Amino acid sequence: NIDPRELVRIQREGRERGQDIVGFYHSHPDHPPRWSQTDLAEAHWFGCSYVITSVEVGKAAVTNSFELTGADEADKQFVDEAIEIG
Repeated sequence: NIDPRELVRIQREGRERGQDIVGFYHSHPDHPPRWSQTDLAEAHWFGCSYVITSVEVGKAAVTNSFELTGADEADKQFVDEAIEIG
């Protein structure tokens, strides 16, 4: 977890350099790379990608990405997002 004050500081510093936060990453050890209800409850950055990698027997296996959409907390949802490496 990132302390919210630290996240705001990082965002402010990034914007001063012309950068922005575009997403967040975490892993699910020995579980599929799908979002959970806890992931949704703790997600608050609309329009950002939430990348989840499954870890199987200590090694990264599959990675998926989801965009947080919605107008507000009441109707937020994750939408599957394609990952392109280029």
